[in-house]
Amino acid sequence: MKTNMGSLDRIIRILLAAVMSVLYFTSTVTGVLGIVLFAVSGIFVITGLVGFCPLYTLVGFNTCASKKE
Repeated sequence: MKTNMGSLDRIIRILLAAVMSVLYFTSTVTGVLGIVLFAVSGIFVITGLVGFCPLYTLVGFNTCASKKE
């Protein structure tokens, strides 16, 4: 797996995941929407820590800085 996410993208994803988790655990968002939000936050944490987003690969998007050779 080649990383396709830059540092800023990874930080933003992890921060958004934290906000979504807080909204879920404080019962601000409940029901099906709360469960979906919590699942998305889990995906954001995993992709943020790994640095690879499968959706970016499908779309051809890359936020990782290119290395000069």
